[in-house]
Amino acid sequence: MSKPRVGFIGLGAMGEAMATNLFKQGLLRCVHNRTTARAISFAQAHQVKACADIAALAAEVEVIVSCVSADEDLLAVVERAFAGLKEGTIWIDTSTVRPDTARQIQADLSQIGVEFLDAPVSGGVEGAKNGTLSVMVGGAQGAMDGAREVFAAIGSRTTWMGPSGAGQATKAINQVMIAGIAAAVAEGLALAESLKLPTERVVEVIMNGAASNWFLGKRAPTMLNDQFNLGFKLALMLKDLNICASLSPHALPLVERAITDFSALVEQGHGADDISALIRLSRARLNVSA
Repeated sequence: MSKPRVGFIGLGAMGEAMATNLFKQGLLRCVHNRTTARAISFAQAHQVKACADIAALAAEVEVIVSCVSADEDLLAVVERAFAGLKEGTIWIDTSTVRPDTARQIQADLSQIGVEFLDAPVSGGVEGAKNGTLSVMVGGAQGAMDGAREVFAAIGSRTTWMGPSGAGQATKAINQVMIAGIAAAVAEGLALAESLKLPTERVVEVIMNGAASNWFLGKRAPTMLNDQFNLGFKLALMLKDLNICASLSPHALPLVERAITDFSALVEQGHGADDISALIRLSRARLNVSA
């Protein structure tokens, strides 16, 4: 059985890593990026085709994978692809958008026989590079099963969460928890600094106890050295948190606090920093010098 031909849209840090893993599995045929030069550079390095026109990309492949920044970007990409889409195409979107945006796109694409799967991911840039992302999928389970090779190339675990929009709803819950964990780690490390504790040993002992977590293990060394250029951008997390807040008619205190903090950091010019830059606020509150 031949491998599906895959086209990839959106070569940011996460997208480029996922596209690279698809290439390594012999699945990738063509790429598109808003900045054309980036697509051309990637295509030349991997001997695939760079498509300036999204409809042309859609016409060449059986599976499309997209990874863009926001709802408006995804809606625009889908609109531009329409002319080239064929019946039977599977579109896997790994972006983080509102569940109702995913449902709207699924309804539109189903009219021309295209299966749309909202499939946001978790695991950070490291997970994207290593092909170990956790993928949460909403949409037709049969379509997910039909794209198993594609999912296997980008993640170590792919889980069907329910109908269209369920993947994005699950990702929102993921982001709520990340916001809480990141805030706890930032405040805890800033407190350790204020108490003049040996922070490396603090991290080591906590990582071997009940408070151990991915964020502490992966980000504490860089946070303590004021390196905030590794992972998920603050501005994107703020966008995700606003999605989280919109999903419940009830107050979500943790989310509201996180939105306040992330908004403050973005206003201070730190929107491109990793979310671990939250330690800046914790240090300021505790009057700790970096």
